[in-house]
Amino acid sequence: MSDLMHTPLHDLHVELGGKMVPFAGYAMPVQYPLGVMKEHDHTRTRAGLFDVSHMGQVIVRGSDFATAARAFETLVPMDVLGLDTDRQRYGFFTNDAGGIMDDLMFANRGDHLFVVVNAACKGADIAHMQAHLAGVEVTEITDRALLALQGPSAETVLATLDPRAAEMAFMDVATLSLNGAECWVSRSGYTGEDGYEISVPADQAEALARALLDHPEVEAIGLGARDSLRLEGGLCLYGHDIDTGTTPIEGALTWAIQKVRRDGGARAGGFPGATQIFAQMADGAARKRVGLLPTGRAPMREGVPLFAGPEGGEQIGKITSGGFGPTVGGPVAMGYVTRDHASIGTTIYGELRGKRLPLSVTKMPFTPANFKR
Repeated sequence: MSDLMHTPLHDLHVELGGKMVPFAGYAMPVQYPLGVMKEHDHTRTRAGLFDVSHMGQVIVRGSDFATAARAFETLVPMDVLGLDTDRQRYGFFTNDAGGIMDDLMFANRGDHLFVVVNAACKGADIAHMQAHLAGVEVTEITDRALLALQGPSAETVLATLDPRAAEMAFMDVATLSLNGAECWVSRSGYTGEDGYEISVPADQAEALARALLDHPEVEAIGLGARDSLRLEGGLCLYGHDIDTGTTPIEGALTWAIQKVRRDGGARAGGFPGATQIFAQMADGAARKRVGLLPTGRAPMREGVPLFAGPEGGEQIGKITSGGFGPTVGGPVAMGYVTRDHASIGTTIYGELRGKRLPLSVTKMPFTPANFKR
């Protein structure tokens, strides 16, 4: 793995016994000696610390926030201009066909936008912004790490370093002093649990991580548990559950498009693929992302084809993410099915090793979210 990039916490991962694997061009820990199941459970019951420094951190700055916001709205179907200071919002870049180029988080930091994009897409995302955002400056932040502290004990733990952490609500953003480092902190995450994402100067990242891990409630958590946690939370993994060939309507992400940007809204359209997206919002999409519960004990993973009946008939969809849900206590999955088979409670069949096994279309998330509203 000598050709892989390292995050500022690489040596710490190795010291902690992390099993390092290639991920999005980086050497990343998939698990630690605790193991994926216990790491998952620890995050659900106490607090887990994740290294997400491979993700892209970007500042979009105009002559004022409104200038940056209006420019950013030309690439995303979200209400950026109406976002309050020190608040964050989920969004995605769309292409001319209405497909999702990447999903992301963006925050109003008063005089600029702070944007966090996925690791595998960050080069393309930054080039996309630099090519298409007129009248603003797009700057990749390369001297900061990104940590995520997730779980019901996250508030208590972080408040020992800066009491202001406890005052933050879900999707608030603040600059906190953590272990002597100036950190840009959002109360958000990718597990369905309460928690924080922490941008910290790279040269202070290891000291902060050690300070958090010194707390008896905190364990280091790898990519394996990160995936099972987000799957139970019904959260999409870019490149699997959503991609350039998937529209937000197909992906069941219509909720992320605010009324002001929808057809008939005060700032309707003006983003790539608006015509296609508005048509699907009005008429429905031919397929939809749904939650799926296999009725047996065998997990059904990405790529399993889905059918309407136990035998015969054309394929109606496929699983895009699946595995064992430790909190659920059984297998969980999500995937795409034709509109006629997307209703909650519908029984469909996944073909696994030549046999068709039943699944039930179900609501997501599989595990209730514990965000601090």
